[in-house]
Order: sequence, then structure tokens, then C-alpha cells
Amino acid sequence: MKAGHKCLLFHHIVLSVMFLCHGKDLFFNDNGNVVLPDSYNIPWMAGIEDFRTLSMITLPGTHDSMALYGGPEAKCQALSLKDQLRAGIRFLDLKVFVLGDTLYVIHGVMYQHSTFREVLDTVRAFLSEFKTEAVLIRVQPLESFEKKTVNQMVQSLIGNDQNVWVSPGMPNMGQIRGKIVFLQKSKFTLGIPLIVTSGKGKVTDIKDKDNRVIGDLNQAIEACGGDNAVMTYISGTGFGTFWGMFLTPKRVAEKVNPWLNQYLSQFFPNQPRPCFGIIAMDFPGIDLIQTVINLNRW
Repeated sequence: MKAGHKCLLFHHIVLSVMFLCHGKDLFFNDNGNVVLPDSYNIPWMAGIEDFRTLSMITLPGTHDSMALYGGPEAKCQALSLKDQLRAGIRFLDLKVFVLGDTLYVIHGVMYQHSTFREVLDTVRAFLSEFKTEAVLIRVQPLESFEKKTVNQMVQSLIGNDQNVWVSPGMPNMGQIRGKIVFLQKSKFTLGIPLIVTSGKGKVTDIKDKDNRVIGDLNQAIEACGGDNAVMTYISGTGFGTFWGMFLTPKRVAEKVNPWLNQYLSQFFPNQPRPCFGIIAMDFPGIDLIQTVINLNRW
């Protein structure tokens, strides 16, 4: 074989191995420049009937949605907010703190290069383009600040915007198209009450994390359809533990996301398919996002 052909064959093998090992069939994604196929259905909520209650819809979401900065221990997402929304994400998880008269988005102690106003502007721009959609937002104020301060500042940013849902009542899909829907829990008191299943927890063993997720999703099935929104965190980190010290959010997602896709896919033959509420993920790939969306078959 000629040297040139050997070189081409070698590069082909290397690229194939990289695709198989790194791509994970796009269940996991750490590439911030992902390109959606031309056939990708961005406004997927258009296919949900107006009468469907929000608490009966399974929604793909991201945990610490703006956590793109801070190193391996802090980074939870690769896609920008705009790209997350276009990929199908319909739930945002935001931690905020007050400085002066501005709400900043943070993760841990790391500023995530965005204000809350900028987040709202991005979501509003998306919803003005895709009016069939709705985006749910959970706001978590930094522990050291009074809840009244954050609530008042968010209310001030909303103003009299009719395309924002802050009522505690559970709407149907027709009532929230084109709207931001706030979820309330603990210190933040605007919007629909939110139930969170057992919680993220620290990860020291991936198999144990898988089993905990199964338990959490079973809780979510039981809670769906009521007067509360329900959410499960698929994300996790071993940071702060001895046995899981090397399990960063990215390493956990790299293992858990493909497993989650396989676990959820087993419910596709069910008629109707079960509701899992909000599924909040780190580094979700577009194939995993589509698997979550496709659970909405009644």
C-alpha cells in the first residue's frame, strides 16, 4: 500500500474512533458549536394539543442552565442559552445573586457572564420567533439574600408583560404558548409550585447514580398531572467527596446521559407513554433531548 493511502486510512480510523468514543450518538454533548440538522423540529410544542395540562407534559431541561464558565468543577453546559432553546430545551434552572440594582446569574461562586435581564431578553426573542412554545424558569436566589429582594427585582423586570405566567394555577398548553412560565419553590414565590424529586446528591458511583435516577423518575410519574410542576435532576458531581473527587459534572453526564436515553426509550411502546415532568440534565445531546420530547405521545 502506498504511503499516501496508508496515511489516509490511518486518519479515517482515527476519526472513526473519535466519533464513536466522543460523540456518544449525541446523547452527551460537550461541543458548544453543535449544528442542528435542517429537518430539526425546533417548535416541537406545536404538536401538543392546547387542552393538555402542563403538568402532564414531559419537558427536556438543563440543570444550572447558564453554567458555561468556572472550570471542570463548575461547568455544566456546553451550549449557549439560545442554542439550548433551539435544540428543544424548555426548562431553565438559574441561580442568581443581587449586586446593587442588578440580578446576576451564578453557579456556586462563579459569575456566568450574564444578567437575569439578558436571560429574559434571550428567551423573549426565542418566543417571539416561535410562538407555539413556552419556556419554564426556576429562579434560585443565593442563600444570603432575602427572598423579598429577588422576588421584587424579578417582578420589576417582568413589569406588565402579558407573556409571562406568574400565577400559581396550573395552566394548559393553550394558555402558555409564547410565554415565560415561572416556577416557585422555597425563597422564590412567583409562579407554579414546583416539586423536586429526591435531588441531585453527590455522586461517588455511576451505577448508584443510575439507580437513584430510576427512583426519582418513578416519583415523578406519581406526581405528574397534579397542581404542581415536578422536576428530576439527572445531573450530579462527585466534587467534595473522596471517592468521587474526579467525577466532574461532565464526567457524570458522559456516563449517565447515554444510559438515560436507553432507560427512557424502553417506554416508547407504552400507550400512552408515561409523564416524567421536567428532566433537568447536564451536557444533553440533541438525540437525548429528542428522546425526552418523544415521550409526549398519548
